[in-house]
Amino acid sequence: MSHHPSPDRPLATIPMLQQRVRDGERLVMTTAYDAVTARLADPVVDMLLVGDSVGNVCLGFDNTLPVSMAMMNHHLEAVARTKPRALLVADMPYLSYHLSLDDTLCNAGGFLQRGAAAVKVEGGEKRVETIRALVECEIPVMGHLGLTPQSVHAMGGFKVQGRGAEDAIRILEDAHRLQEAGCFALVLEGIPSELAARITRTLTIPTIGIGAGPDCSGQVLVLHDVLGLSQGHRPKFVRTYLDGFDLLQQALAHWAEDVRRGAFPSPAEAYALPAEARAAVSAWTPDPSTTSA
Repeated sequence: MSHHPSPDRPLATIPMLQQRVRDGERLVMTTAYDAVTARLADPVVDMLLVGDSVGNVCLGFDNTLPVSMAMMNHHLEAVARTKPRALLVADMPYLSYHLSLDDTLCNAGGFLQRGAAAVKVEGGEKRVETIRALVECEIPVMGHLGLTPQSVHAMGGFKVQGRGAEDAIRILEDAHRLQEAGCFALVLEGIPSELAARITRTLTIPTIGIGAGPDCSGQVLVLHDVLGLSQGHRPKFVRTYLDGFDLLQQALAHWAEDVRRGAFPSPAEAYALPAEARAAVSAWTPDPSTTSA
């Protein structure tokens, strides 16, 4: 049986996905940063996230902090041009929702004008008023709690959050604050499984886990991690389904070898002159007046 949904499936909407969770289904979300990754993932997943993780996955940064609105708009537009059927969510990058409410609404509204269906905002209690304002402007918001990458320095690194009783209760209470503020779903990242399960059971909106155990309403992983395209350290919650980096490099090495030994391109991969033009080219001789002495 194919694991691929029908390519003519209906456009995913927030109410549709929420109802599917109430019906007992689990949601799948992955990242897309350009047209190729969007076309690859869209037929398979329920939600596509244009994540600020583009910074460390594609742009060579150490973390997400250098990612700007201009960068995010560039990648969002590339994904949106593919007209995905999955729900398209865009990450609000660092400093895009921290300076003023006007800036926040303009940045988030610009995402929707570029094709996103929702935005994702990191943080708990301190983001409540921001989220309320976004929702009041008809901008759907996905929250993000636990290990929030934009807070990497404040957290002292990429560390599991919510292990202590006080921190666990804070995350649990923040989840309910964000639901009350109007979030349609929450990403729970890097928290103990039991805490994520408790949050999921006590909320009425879906939770999307990444390093948060099996009991969330759905799961998200970076596409490059799933396909084994990322190099270096991988967190314990990442499961790769393909050794993509090595396979692609092997294909490139095979092509390079064919070029060097003259096996590429073959006659079948080259264009031939028509007979009349071939004869004219064969008969042509250089004009002595244009030839260097």
